[in-house]
Amino acid sequence: MALSVEAADLAAGGRQGEARVAAGVEGPVLAQGGLARSGLARSLARSLAMAVLGLVLLVVLSLLSLVLGARPVAVSTVVDALFAYDGGLVDHIVIVDYRLPRTLLALMCGAAFGVSGALIQAATRNPLADPGILGVNAGAAFFVTLAVGLFGFHSIDAYLWFAFLGAILVTLAVYALGAAGRDGATPVRLVLAGVALSAVLGGIGSAITLLDPQAFDSMRVWSIGSVAGRSMEVVETVAPFIGLGLVLALVAARPLNAVALGEDLARSLGADILRARMLTLVAVTLLAGAGTAACGPIGFVGLMVPHVVRWLVGPDQRRIIPLTMIWAPALLLAADIAGRLVLFPGELEAGIVTAFLGAPVLILLARRKTASGL
Repeated sequence: MALSVEAADLAAGGRQGEARVAAGVEGPVLAQGGLARSGLARSLARSLAMAVLGLVLLVVLSLLSLVLGARPVAVSTVVDALFAYDGGLVDHIVIVDYRLPRTLLALMCGAAFGVSGALIQAATRNPLADPGILGVNAGAAFFVTLAVGLFGFHSIDAYLWFAFLGAILVTLAVYALGAAGRDGATPVRLVLAGVALSAVLGGIGSAITLLDPQAFDSMRVWSIGSVAGRSMEVVETVAPFIGLGLVLALVAARPLNAVALGEDLARSLGADILRARMLTLVAVTLLAGAGTAACGPIGFVGLMVPHVVRWLVGPDQRRIIPLTMIWAPALLLAADIAGRLVLFPGELEAGIVTAFLGAPVLILLARRKTASGL
């Protein structure tokens, strides 16, 4: 007897191992189905609690981001600046022209980095993967190096499009290399192609920056990763790409659940593996490319948040991706706020703060015998 769609959902939605169904054996299927439903109920309750808590935390952090900084302001001043802006008041200028774009960019890019990490981990079935393994960061960094070293662009607004173009082109090149051959674009071949191309582009980019001190200074600032100093034009430029990428990620959630069962079982359930991977690749390119172009290569957000969410709610991508959309921006926003306070009245870039947070987490994950299952 063939596996039903309901059985596949149970296998994807419950804790790993709870919903393994065997074709042709009705007793074990029913027993395991009961266990899976119980696990799904707990997972759903936990997911709702995490969503509500995360949304409340996002509101609080967004308000703190508008209030705190080298020039602290009152909450009432923030409300006045947002709803009754007066260009003659310094506090209003600080809030609307500097802190509001910074806050919005942290929210958008946090979601972009987190969801792209969740997609990569699901598509490659590697819980320690992040968008960098597909060459997104390397492509963006290389094209920014070209923009600065060869064309003389030195502002974020000027080389934003170069970074985004580089992320797209290099990701396409990685897919072309990974798809060459009889077996097509398997996860392992994509990862190997991404690592190889990243190494090559990194070496060429380093040579260019060493030959041009001005390019080195600009690259050093961009490569740290920060949401500070970005204008509302940057926010408006990347918002459509990130929005489209998030929509595609939600669409890809269900097919990725089938992919997680293994290619043979997924095909027996009628899943289109190639379509799922292509959809994932497009979403990752849009999300990680736009986020990296706007903020620089901020690391560990795409690694930590999906992994923690998966550990709490199980391997169902229909829960992991929406919750990551909430908690990843909360992490990046919290890192940005912490960076403003730790060296007050100076600042520490968000990319440095996330590295301090993420490095111990990565070490702990590497030392564990088993990572959160996919």
